[in-house]
Amino acid sequence: MGKKEKTLIRIVLDTNILVSSLLFKGDLSGVVDLWTTGKIIPIFSKMTFEEFKNVLEYPKFSLTRQEMKVLIEEEVLPYFEIAEVVDKTSGICRGPDDDKFLACAVSASADFIVTGDKDLLSLGTYKSVEIISASKFLKTFSSGFRLKDRRNDR
Repeated sequence: MGKKEKTLIRIVLDTNILVSSLLFKGDLSGVVDLWTTGKIIPIFSKMTFEEFKNVLEYPKFSLTRQEMKVLIEEEVLPYFEIAEVVDKTSGICRGPDDDKFLACAVSASADFIVTGDKDLLSLGTYKSVEIISASKFLKTFSSGFRLKDRRNDR
């Protein structure tokens, strides 16, 4: 028998979803389980990573420098792929800060952007990237989702 082809789902997480999944227990922590068990490949660009680091410094999270360092070095960087953004994207989203997630996803050939942002969600798709909520992503993934089938539908 030949080797079974394994195609991992490549996702870009918006900053709010990423921070919530890391810092708060609940349904969103299931996203962390997916990347730590190697079932998905989460992706950053330089710009999305910088935003993530800046948000971790918000006083409302009360994280020490050491806690932020451990979170980034042990929970994030070992699992995330860094995408080199080739083509800047601008003017697509109503909120210009959201365009960096589109550029990251397209540059990395991501399958999904997982977000709670209404402006991003209203797009539905951008180029070949599906934009969905975290709850829909988790529900789809837990229902036996097969990426191969989805790619054939594109």
